[in-house]
Order: sequence, then C-alpha cells, then structure tokens
Amino acid sequence: MVLTGAQIVLECLKEQGVDTVFGYPGGTILNIYDELYKQKDNFLHILTSHEQGASHAADGYARSTGKVGVCLATSGPGSTNLVTGIATAYMDSVPMVAITCNVTLPLLGKDTFQEVDIAGITMPITKHGYIVKDINVLADTIRKAFKIAKSGRPGPVIVDITKDVTANTCEYLPVKIIEEEPKRKFTDAEIDAALEMIEASKKPYIYVGGGAVISGASKELRTFAETVDAPVCDTLMGKGAFDSTHSLYTGMIGMHGTKTSNFGASECDLLITLGARFSDRVIGNARTFAQKAKILQVDIDAAEINKNIRTDMAIVGDLKQVLAALNEKLPQQEHSEWLGKIADYKSRFPLSYETDKLTCPYIIETLDRLTDSDAIITTDVGQHQMWAAQYYKFKNPRTFLTSGGLGTMGYGLGACIGAKVANPDRVCVNIAGDGCFRMNMNELATASRYRLPIIEIVINNHVLGMVRQWQTLFYDHHYSQTVFEDKVDYCKIAEGLGCDAIRVTKKSEVEDALKKALKSETPVLIDCIIEEDDKVFPMVAPGAPISDAFDASDLASAK
Repeated sequence: MVLTGAQIVLECLKEQGVDTVFGYPGGTILNIYDELYKQKDNFLHILTSHEQGASHAADGYARSTGKVGVCLATSGPGSTNLVTGIATAYMDSVPMVAITCNVTLPLLGKDTFQEVDIAGITMPITKHGYIVKDINVLADTIRKAFKIAKSGRPGPVIVDITKDVTANTCEYLPVKIIEEEPKRKFTDAEIDAALEMIEASKKPYIYVGGGAVISGASKELRTFAETVDAPVCDTLMGKGAFDSTHSLYTGMIGMHGTKTSNFGASECDLLITLGARFSDRVIGNARTFAQKAKILQVDIDAAEINKNIRTDMAIVGDLKQVLAALNEKLPQQEHSEWLGKIADYKSRFPLSYETDKLTCPYIIETLDRLTDSDAIITTDVGQHQMWAAQYYKFKNPRTFLTSGGLGTMGYGLGACIGAKVANPDRVCVNIAGDGCFRMNMNELATASRYRLPIIEIVINNHVLGMVRQWQTLFYDHHYSQTVFEDKVDYCKIAEGLGCDAIRVTKKSEVEDALKKALKSETPVLIDCIIEEDDKVFPMVAPGAPISDAFDASDLASAK
C-alpha cells in the first residue's frame, strides 16, 4: 500500500506494539501530529508541558514496563529540549526512541529557521542516531532504531526525519516483529571457572546493579544468593532486583550505603558483581576497593569489564541466562560464620535518624507502611533520593525509578507521569526536593490535565540539601547560592496548576496527609517542611575508601 511518511511512522510504531507516546508538537512535525489526530483511537498521546518532560515520561514508561519508551518533538529547540532526557536514559541504559522532525531536505545546512543537527548533538549520548532524508528507507530505519534501543545493553536512539519525508509517499510493506531471546555467548568453561571461584570462597559477597533489573533476573538472583549463602548489597540502579526484606540483604553500597554493605564488601574474599559497573559513587577510592577480594563480574556489555576495577574473572552475557546456567550446576554452599559476622554488623550499624522531629526518613517509612512496600517510587536527585533508597523497602524490580548515572534534577515528576500512564492501577509517587521541584514543576499541569492521581511529595528544606551537606562537611559552611530566600508557595503553585495540595509541618500530620493523597482521584502535592541541616548518613567522603563510612555519631565523637 502507498502511504505518506507520517503514516509510515505510525504504522511502524504499531508494528512495535507502541500505543503510548509522549510529546509536544511544532511546525516540522505537524504531518505526524495530523496523522495522530486521524488515528487517535490507536494511540494515547500525552501532551507534556515541556519536551524535557516528554523525554522523562518516556523514560519512566520504559523503566516501569521494560518496553521501549517513545517521545516526539519538533525541530530546533523542541529537539534540543529532549537532550537532558536522552542523556539520562543513556547513562541508565533505558530503551527509548526519540522521533524528531527537521526542516525540509533542500533547506538543511542553510541555517534555516529552527534547524539544528540533533543527531550530531546527541551522538555521544545515544546508542545510535539516524537522519532520514529518503522516504524509501524510513520504515527500515524506525525498525532498526527499536531493535538497537532494546537489544543488548538498552539505550536511547534518535530518529530525525526531514519534513518533506513525512509528506512524501512510497510503498509500505508491513513486517511482523518477532522478539528474539538474547543469544548466549558465554561458554560452559566460563561457567565452570566461575563456579570454581564461588565454591572456593569462604566470605562471598554479592553486589547487584541495574543490569539485574533490566534483564529480569530477580527470580534467578534470589535462587543464586540463597544457594551461594551470601549477603547481598545493591546499587541505586539495582533497587528491587533483590527483595530488600530478605534476610540476606544488607542495603545499598557506596557513598550513602550502609556500613554493613561497605564493611562487608571491604572484607569479603570474593565479590560477585552482577550487572553493575563499579560507579565512582559505589567504589570510592578505586585503589582500596575490595582489596581482599577476588572480583567476579557478569555484565552484558564487554566495555564494562576492567573499565573501573580490574576483575579476576568476567562473563559477558545476559545476566538472567548466566545466573540460570550457574544455578543449574551450583551445589548448596554454607557460610554461617561469615553471615554471622554480617549479621553482627547489621545489628551494630542500622540506619537511623532523629525521631523527635519531622524528617524525610520518617515520611518515607510511613509511605512504605501505607503502601505495603508496593508503590512505584520515582525521585529527583539529592538527599531525598538517598533517603528514598535507604528507607523504602523495595521488594520488586521496576518500582524505583531514579536518575542514577546523570543525576538529573527535575527527572522524577515526568518519570512518575510516564510510570502512571503505563501502570494505571499502581500507586505512583514522586519524591522531590524543593530545588528539584523547581526544575520541572510545570509538569503538574500535565498530571492535572490527564487526571493522573500521582502523589508529588516535596521534601522542602528551603535549600539545595545535598549541596549544602557538602558545603557543611567539606567547604567550611560556605553556603554559596544554596539557600532559597524567597516566598515561593508550592501549595498555591500546585493548586494553580489544577492539583490538590497539603502542607505538612509536623510528624503527626504525615499519616493523614498520605492517606488522603492515596485515596485521591486527582494529583496531590504534599509540601513537607523539614529542617535545612538534616543530613544523609552514612556517608563516605569523595575519594575515600568505602570502609571509611561515617555517620552523625562518628562526627560527634571526632570533635
């Protein structure tokens, strides 16, 4: 059949099973939007308040489902407004296809109104980028984009289409997309070598990253951990891959990880690294990280092997498949003495916070209890992000959506919208700092427009909390540009954007506010006023060994 380029774009999206897109229209992409109007029964289009919100929403949709998220934008500033969201997805291996449109082919390269080389701009932050100048290659290009986005280590792909291509016509032949299982590349010899290391270990520790979530390896991971009889820690991106209520779980590792996880990783004789990339926020001082241990790393991306930490043994492959192969051959191990020591650490160094005032940890623990640890939690970046990771009990994968690699302030609200659109029957909560909320608070209008009953919790300390914490600890209390000395009222803003709003100033108000928000059929903002100098502990100073983790009591005793 003969179709226009705009029709081909939508047909290709249907081929891929896409029924939801996030975007913002403009001149060069109008042909596609005109076709969306004609096919409104086939697609749910979420009009965000800003293109960056569209990219974050597509990201949240993808992270919460495992599907490819799709966002649309016009040329020039429309496409450049996607850049932060694309970079966020790239750093955290999120499958996304961003479709943009550019000026017509005869006008390319002539500094035409709203012309920009978005494929060139995003080259370092995408798995691949296409500029489509010929309608005859449009369909195959879109199909390739989806395949690249979701294969191997996932990531974003951009498809930029000149406007004339969306108007031109050609013969379109539909293709049935057949999902392929990732092909096993590792060998039996590698599995046997890994098993030999595991069976020789007296003090193994399992370190879980985002790859365990992406590969869907939670079931295999639990079996593996229980068979190895080893404690398990995770990264920010690995939250939910291993049930945080399990007796073997010891908490997050790294700069704001638990002392138990940091001490355990520093004392183990085998660190089994599963789908993790040895981020600087995890390893601290690379020269001192896990010095007593042999390193066994499993990752789908060969580029991650020996990039930050030298390994003794590595297996490149899909984590779910690798763990299944290991579990098939691995005999039950027993490490009661080692687990006893870890249990002692857990008893001596629990997470703690001040209980005589309103704090973010108390709010999150209350939210965890009221939602039975089963909400989808999104966050922005900073203190509230760390507290959410520490105090919410993530039992399942794809329930903690946060910008781990890029650290994108303003990510959470758009991601929460995307997650709620994808999971309408789930409770979806964004936890933001007041500094982050200012970045993309306009997306409350999007939640209101579509009557999405999300909950926006603003942890409001009137400062840039994490930056202030660093200024307090490492910059001699020089609070340069981190205090919000203004009269901004977040409740009035929320109400002005069509949402309900509640202000909380003391502990006794938290539970009622959350219960009211959880029952609401419209978006609700809860403005939680906490003290400006609350700090996230434990903490590791930048560049220090993770075994040097300290908390408030350590600071007090050092004075």
